[in-house]
Amino acid sequence: MMLRRGLVFMSDTRTNAGLDNISTFRKMTVWNEPGDRVLTIMSAGNLATTQAVISLLDERSKLPADRKPSLMKAPSMFQAACMVGDTLREVIRDLKDGGQRAESNFDATLILGGQIAGSPSRLFLIYPEGNFIEAGEDTPFFQIGEIKYGRPILVRAYDPDLSFESAMKLLLVSFDSTLKANLSVGAPLDYFCYEADSLIKKHVGRVEADNKQFQTISTQWGDALKQALDTLPDVTLTTD
Repeated sequence: MMLRRGLVFMSDTRTNAGLDNISTFRKMTVWNEPGDRVLTIMSAGNLATTQAVISLLDERSKLPADRKPSLMKAPSMFQAACMVGDTLREVIRDLKDGGQRAESNFDATLILGGQIAGSPSRLFLIYPEGNFIEAGEDTPFFQIGEIKYGRPILVRAYDPDLSFESAMKLLLVSFDSTLKANLSVGAPLDYFCYEADSLIKKHVGRVEADNKQFQTISTQWGDALKQALDTLPDVTLTTD
């Protein structure tokens, strides 16, 4: 999510290959070279694909002098998005060519956001084909994975002037609606709030399922919805 104050990221940690095979994996990765760049990637889709992409990007970034291309040497966020898109396409192609010939789906979708010194913070949605789109005033936030349950809340309540605290509350409400409607999404929830032009990783953490603030928000949101429904005008039923 893009705000005037910066960028806010949140992801769940549940992956599944059926209801009897549910695991917890981190879907958010943050790279930071203080004073130079902060880059964040969130992933949805095939776990083998997303882990391979992150591992490749991480390996190439740790040895920038020896390995190219390096995410930590990209001159702009646009070039970083191109690099991530190319890596995603490369991994999907290799898995499809070298993997089993069953009808396995190796697709994945990524969100890339952050800032490189000398340019503004930017946010991209990267598709399995490697192409991408950028967030802007008309599309200030991206969702990947299971989006339909939490999206209406974001559409109605988003405001670019939100504080980080209010944005976190909005995202928690959005995720809460998804958690209650879809078993493929689950806590804990990882978050990262990036302050524009700071070029440091600061506000980062994890919200567990038993977090008291999260439970309070969930309960009060449910109660508020019921109260709002009661205040709406009654519907008049017609008869034959």
